[in-house]
Amino acid sequence: MATTFIRPATLTDLPAMMEIIEEARQLLAADNIPQWQDGYPNETSIEQDIENEIAYVLINDRQIAGVAALQTWPDPDYNQIYSGAWRQPDDRHYATIHRIAVAQRFRGQNLAQMFLSNLISRSLQLGFDQVRIDTHPTNQRMRHLITKFGFDLAGEIHLEERSVPERLAYQLFLTGQVQKNA
Repeated sequence: MATTFIRPATLTDLPAMMEIIEEARQLLAADNIPQWQDGYPNETSIEQDIENEIAYVLINDRQIAGVAALQTWPDPDYNQIYSGAWRQPDDRHYATIHRIAVAQRFRGQNLAQMFLSNLISRSLQLGFDQVRIDTHPTNQRMRHLITKFGFDLAGEIHLEERSVPERLAYQLFLTGQVQKNA
């Protein structure tokens, strides 16, 4: 059985990470999903994730099998939400999962589930009791994965500087009771 875990990404991981991003971009294009078709994420954004110490790689059998960012500060794109509301909207203490992708050769092995599970656990270890994530409305694969983990749809957000800005935004509370907005 292969050993699978996550670890912080380093600059030496950048070429493998970009290969995975490109494979994901092609998969999204083949499914007619406009997400990631405007040149983002790119090498500069992934390099910034590494430098900001929010980039993670999924290792499977000593190979990089996936990439993601676990942002640990409030996301400005999440300040305004449409067609819904954040539960505990004034709570600015949450982690956000961005730019998650699994390498083509590892698809179909439930590694995306393992990766998401590990990122959620890492969020809790870092002291967060809430995780947020977003995806394009037509990205059925990601929407299925997100809801399978118990994330609740909060509404729609609009990403700055994206050619197709609409995203469905989800949140998951990891501890305690949450008051729903009236």
